[in-house]
Amino acid sequence: MSENKIALVTGGSRGLGKDMALSLAKKGLNVVLTYKSKKEEAESVVSEIENLGQKALALQLNTAEVKSFDSFIQNLDQELSTKFSSDKIDFLVNNAGFGIHTSFLETTEENFDDLMNVHFKGVFFLTQKLVPIINNGGGIVNISTGLARFSLPGYSAYSAMKGAIETLTKYQAKELGSHQIRVNVVAPGAIETDFGGGAVRDNEQLNKYVASVTALGRVGQANDIGTVVAFLCTDDAKWVNAQRIEVSGGMNL
Repeated sequence: MSENKIALVTGGSRGLGKDMALSLAKKGLNVVLTYKSKKEEAESVVSEIENLGQKALALQLNTAEVKSFDSFIQNLDQELSTKFSSDKIDFLVNNAGFGIHTSFLETTEENFDDLMNVHFKGVFFLTQKLVPIINNGGGIVNISTGLARFSLPGYSAYSAMKGAIETLTKYQAKELGSHQIRVNVVAPGAIETDFGGGAVRDNEQLNKYVASVTALGRVGQANDIGTVVAFLCTDDAKWVNAQRIEVSGGMNL
């Protein structure tokens, strides 16, 4: 069914992106993952995917640098031809990101621009430039956050960008429907990774608080998210479109 299909995951060297890449491989997809600076970690993920019997490739990309996207896509075209004997991908997962924990009153313009460039502007224009090489019948998964639905102090700018992504997802689904490309958004709750300096993982007080407001009584793990993203990149999800799927264990219900 999907053995020759290819998924591109941005920010796939660690954390949620790594688990998404591995979950996709377990579903029988080949994977291209991007990394900003952690080349060795990215190559390690490639090895893990190859051990699962799928083809994989890691490419450097800074999703904040829109001017670099054309050269990235040229590089991607070459590598797709060489490694996968293909000129197209089937799925795009816009996962690359970082967190800044700072109050609304203390957020600087530099903080705001850094977040916007990666979490909104970069996603907008990278997707725009990649659509021509996404096969008809493929899909896009954008990554948002539970914080677009509920609020925890310190994430106003980050969460506002993700709110923009959720709106963008509906427009992409509407306008790319003629290409038979589905577009959905996955919104993780609080996850134990190194994201945002590892706050949820390392701050015991925050960890306990998150668990206490989550119906299933614990914080999330990376592997709670990747399987849902992988599902959206299969034929099992062929009629799921323009949906926001929150994967939070039932936070703040």
